[in-house]
Amino acid sequence: MTSPKPKKTTRWQAAAEHLAELIPVSQLHPAVVAWTEAASSRTPWGCGFSGGADSLALLLLVWAHWPKRRRLLRVLHFDHRLRGAESRADARFCRTVCAGLDVPLLEGKWPGKHPDASEAEARAVRMAFFAEHARIVWLGHQQDDIAETMLMRLARGSGSSGLSAPRPVHRISRGRVHVRPLLSLKKVELLTALRSAGIRWREDSSNELGVFFRNRIRRDVVPAWTEAAQRDALAGAARSRMLLEEDDQALESWLDELRPLTPAGDLELGTIAGKPRALVRRALHRWLLAEPRAGRISSQGFESLLSAVMAAKPTRQSLGRDGFAVICADRMRFERKGRQSSGNFKRGIN
Repeated sequence: MTSPKPKKTTRWQAAAEHLAELIPVSQLHPAVVAWTEAASSRTPWGCGFSGGADSLALLLLVWAHWPKRRRLLRVLHFDHRLRGAESRADARFCRTVCAGLDVPLLEGKWPGKHPDASEAEARAVRMAFFAEHARIVWLGHQQDDIAETMLMRLARGSGSSGLSAPRPVHRISRGRVHVRPLLSLKKVELLTALRSAGIRWREDSSNELGVFFRNRIRRDVVPAWTEAAQRDALAGAARSRMLLEEDDQALESWLDELRPLTPAGDLELGTIAGKPRALVRRALHRWLLAEPRAGRISSQGFESLLSAVMAAKPTRQSLGRDGFAVICADRMRFERKGRQSSGNFKRGIN
């Protein structure tokens, strides 16, 4: 009986192996490499793939460096339908690459027309598609993205949680994880490796238009900022992101130990009394996120409520159309509109 002939290596498989020689596992983010060693071998991996340089490098490296995972690899491409024929060409390119690698491609499209869609809206619908098809999602963010994200979030006044994004291993909820192995590499390093391996990718022409905030930061701000720094500003931003993540994790762990939320969903102020404002701020954020009936709150409204929590001041503050945050007797709870407080919560409310 003759044994079956081994499959012939395709052009894209050879390209992936070549790229893996130029970018070995040792150059990928160590947190991601450590995560892969402990990750379940039975959980499928989803790999976000737009056809651009970053996501192409990501897909090829994941395919080459983790061969035992290929049978559980799912490539995810989402067409926002914002660039007409160019978007359709991106999808065709992704199909060609996946066929060459012999991995399945799952495609999604944004129904309807969205000519005025914001960057946040486009990202939200794309990430929803990814979450629908995979709990573990690999993303192609690299070191330049750290600087861009940090500058964008500084503009809106983010704290350590926001400024520590994008994280190499981001555990979200219900076993969902986003992993970003390229955060240890600069964009220019990826492009150099792709060119050295003779690999072509798709270019998004909208990146040069400056329609979205990130595109303007990438095109106009980051080059001037790095030149003015006269040092490796991208590596500096990456280190700051890492330190901010450590601080963020420390505060979250401290808050976990205090357990300020009661089983009924109240915020027990005695557990956070006298604690640093940063910790109380997180406790308030956690309470708001855990309360599904709470509406959106402005920055000014949040700061006002935070001051009341810090002082344990009797308060009744609106949280949208459905109810109020009520502070009394060393606790804060959500009170539905039309339902008057009773007992200790009734006394002393302004």
